[in-house]
Amino acid sequence: MPVNWRPRLVALDIDGTLARSGTNDIAPAVHSAITRAAAHGTHVVLCTGRSLIGTTPIADQLDLPGISLCSNGAVWWDRGSRAVLRRTTFSPGPTIAALRELLPGAVFAVEQTGVGNMSLGRFRTGDLWGVVTLGTFSELAAVATPRLVVRWHDRTPEELAFAVRDLELPSVAWTVDHTEPWLTAVPPGVTKGSALEELRVHLGVAAGDTLAVGDGHNDVEMLRWAAHGVAMGQAPATVQAAADSVTDTVLEDGLATVLSRFFPA
Repeated sequence: MPVNWRPRLVALDIDGTLARSGTNDIAPAVHSAITRAAAHGTHVVLCTGRSLIGTTPIADQLDLPGISLCSNGAVWWDRGSRAVLRRTTFSPGPTIAALRELLPGAVFAVEQTGVGNMSLGRFRTGDLWGVVTLGTFSELAAVATPRLVVRWHDRTPEELAFAVRDLELPSVAWTVDHTEPWLTAVPPGVTKGSALEELRVHLGVAAGDTLAVGDGHNDVEMLRWAAHGVAMGQAPATVQAAADSVTDTVLEDGLATVLSRFFPA
């Protein structure tokens, strides 16, 4: 990028990028760097696989105005009005049925936006944000949801990735996590990249003025979308290959390193 380049739209993943995975702990250096970026009038957009209820504590800590993209872009939330602006859904029954057969012992949860999740089987404590209610297959299948998550208990991420290597689920878009045996499915055509492109146009930001930072397989489209995509240091090789550069790990405050380059203290 040009030496004096400064992005006008910064898209940030949460888990493994802005905060340690599964926590709401933002390092002071990261918090300060995001605050500086926002102070320059840059649109700082949280773009996450988390549900709305999992995203809210992060947005509120950072006091970020504007729109957050949750559930990999299926849910658009405005922090100022606290309103859900968009909620794209799908019928999860066929996907659950296919994965139950392929992944014996897996548990499933459908997002109930702003409330929590309905689960088929029990997740680990801390896996799901908000209220969790147990349901039957029929009850989950009847929920129009923006997000279905799957955990394959007592397996590794590598085992899950191998099991679904030839999987075809044409009615959803799906990704596998690189740190946990966890699969996320959202409506077809929904990705972080597609949501950000629509938001970019809405905000009137030029395509060349965009920066994105992430670490997971669900960040690949976002990193490719950005004029400058940055992968975190702990990201898998396939994610790093989709980025223009690689920063330090989340434990080393890699996001602060990136933002301080464009928004110095």
